[in-house]
Amino acid sequence: MERENELGDYLRARRAAVAPADAGLPDDGPRRVPGLRRDEVALLAGVSTDYYIRLEQGRERHPSEQVLRAIAGALRLDDAAAAHLFRLGRSVFGTAAAATTVAPELLRLMDGMREVPAFVVGAAQDVLAANAMAKELYDGFARYDNLLRMIFLDPYAREFYADWDRAARIAVGNLRASSSQFPKDERIERVVGELSVHSPAFTGLWARYEVRPRTHEDKHFRHPRVGEIRLHFEALAVTSAPGQHLSVYSAEPGGAGADALVLLRRLSERETASADRAAPAEEEELRA
Repeated sequence: MERENELGDYLRARRAAVAPADAGLPDDGPRRVPGLRRDEVALLAGVSTDYYIRLEQGRERHPSEQVLRAIAGALRLDDAAAAHLFRLGRSVFGTAAAATTVAPELLRLMDGMREVPAFVVGAAQDVLAANAMAKELYDGFARYDNLLRMIFLDPYAREFYADWDRAARIAVGNLRASSSQFPKDERIERVVGELSVHSPAFTGLWARYEVRPRTHEDKHFRHPRVGEIRLHFEALAVTSAPGQHLSVYSAEPGGAGADALVLLRRLSERETASADRAAPAEEEELRA
């Protein structure tokens, strides 16, 4: 995942994503490549074209804060994308390792959420723990282990997500945000490597270099037993465990989403009761 000139890669990817009209430049017809030209970014940022070219080529590796701020404005970067630009340009990265063990106190909190799906996700988007309703919500997947792998490598994802393209784009942007915070995380590198080999769709989105941490959004699912489910998603950062988030789905009281959650809870309770009844029988078989 690490590259020799990651700052240049990032600048090129974000430059390609800005339409000239969005930057206030005249439309001069079809272009050989999408987005802004390097001289246009330099003009908008108030730096020389030669200096900007050296930045993209990796021949200038110590831009000032003022220059980075100007380039962020020229490329119309939001706060998260601009923060990543500063990390690359100023060589300032997080040093804490991403946490992979869920604290017992957090597990108790999650399990106590009996009316909503809740699960803990790590920096590499691994599902580290989940309550019964979350397991029921994602029951159609072959494995409920890593959200990126599920979206890009499990065919069921295109049935489950009503807007798969949007879900995929958001998930990749979120992984980019995690890789920015934990640039040397081995687990993130393995996930990126696996998906790059097996999913052209992931590779295309990863190359766009969108850094977008997922904090909240509205979700639309198609559950095989409950049917259409529209829920609100919140990702709550676990400050005591770097990289971990407690992900929770909720719905407006009295609406269709709330009714769907009731059905989902009943299904999860039925599955839990069935598993509890089966456990003693399995123990008897082992003793026989």
